[in-house]
Amino acid sequence: MAQRFAKHSVIVTGAGSGIGLATARGFAQEGASVMVADLSARRAQGAIEIIQAQGGTAIWRKMDASEPEDVESTIQATLDAFGQLDVMVNNAGYGMPTLLEALSLEDWHRTLAVTLTSVFLGMKYTVPIFRRQGGGVIVNTASISGIRADYGMGAYNAPKAGVINLTRTAALENAPHRIRVNCVCPGGINTRVSHILGRNDEEGFRKTMGKAHPLGRMGEPEEIAQAILFLASDAASFITGASLVVDGGILSHTGLPDLTAFNNPPSA
Repeated sequence: MAQRFAKHSVIVTGAGSGIGLATARGFAQEGASVMVADLSARRAQGAIEIIQAQGGTAIWRKMDASEPEDVESTIQATLDAFGQLDVMVNNAGYGMPTLLEALSLEDWHRTLAVTLTSVFLGMKYTVPIFRRQGGGVIVNTASISGIRADYGMGAYNAPKAGVINLTRTAALENAPHRIRVNCVCPGGINTRVSHILGRNDEEGFRKTMGKAHPLGRMGEPEEIAQAILFLASDAASFITGASLVVDGGILSHTGLPDLTAFNNPPSA
């Protein structure tokens, strides 16, 4: 396998499961030394076991991505362990379906903190390091839910939209310093959250979500991880401020029905 990230050091937040775990594994498989940061120590340790079993180099740290002290200390721990930082993947996020009128202020603030403030903090404390060393790459996990709206997901739609525009701002501010900043916008992905949402009928949930995508299925975490690795690689050296949609074609559809059914010639 190609070692695109040999001698690179990478932090992945929310790396204990789902897209974060797949991303951490992908970087490690391609030669990077990876800091697995997750709110759950149990999941972070489990991720390390998987990565190390595959011959990768990784360490873990329990981290609340919405807490400045946690973010700063994790970055410093990465520098202490690996001597450098080359790629920051701000992947942590949170959201559960709740209608706006039923949404508590506490849940609103928590969703904003984990989904948007975490990205702000990850960039705020990484950018000075990248500027001092003459460059670096940041990839943020946004969502198609930041481009379009979802029923009952207002507290998630708003910060994901914020991630997209914050990514653009960071890209503009840091382009002169050879720091590239991009985000990925996944569609429906088969992750731990999807299992929680479909806990009453997981198979039915997966089928319903799959039908919403023109490709006829949900995406897998590894497919989003590959998009993140691409944006972090030299192959994307002229890409910054971009929002890479990886959604099985769902945003290609207006939502209208198949209009060819209304264009059949009348029967004789």
